[in-house]
Amino acid sequence: MLHKTSGIVISYILYRETSIIVKVYTEKFGIQTYIENGVRSSKGKNKIALFQPLTILDLVVYHDPKKDINRLSEIKCPNPLLSIPYNIKKSSIALFINEILSKSLKEHAENIEMYNFLITSIDSLDKKETQFENFHLVFLLHFAFYIGFGAESATEIKNQLYEFALQIPIDKVHESSINLLLKSNYEDFLPLKREHRSQVLDILIGFYQIHIEGFGEIKSVSVLKTVLDS
Repeated sequence: MLHKTSGIVISYILYRETSIIVKVYTEKFGIQTYIENGVRSSKGKNKIALFQPLTILDLVVYHDPKKDINRLSEIKCPNPLLSIPYNIKKSSIALFINEILSKSLKEHAENIEMYNFLITSIDSLDKKETQFENFHLVFLLHFAFYIGFGAESATEIKNQLYEFALQIPIDKVHESSINLLLKSNYEDFLPLKREHRSQVLDILIGFYQIHIEGFGEIKSVSVLKTVLDS
């Protein structure tokens, strides 16, 4: 059966000569996997540029909950990203956020509040012109609530890390920064020293690791830190 839904591209892999298999976080069905034929062919009606991570698409999809992979019928990109692909700092943040999403989004069910949060986050990053160096930290703290383990304070995060014997140093400066970030939104800006931003990021990744099974290493962290500190 055909359904209309919007969706956020998470990732894709090449399939056969001209096709891809793409993961999309959809408004109606949660995380879904689709096959798109001919997208890598010069004769294909859709181009692979439509499937870059965090691109927001309007879709008509075939949906059978019994299948692991469904098909796409129609694809439109009404509001392409205007700055994220062309700003190295923003694209590094987007790459990091995309990796977090790929490891965190597992439900095959509608979650309108989470979906709207992600759409708003992507739109905010794309539109911000300055002072987005802490964007990923605010994202991590707020996104944790939507996937079930949000913390109310830095002390709560600290205690949970210690409970799991995760050896990540957390001093008073880190706690203060996290508490301020918890109260912040994307429009606020907290001036953090480079080393503090990097250390807070390590703390928050550790926080995710103890809550999400198989979360593992985040490969994009080194690139993110290098670009933001340049």
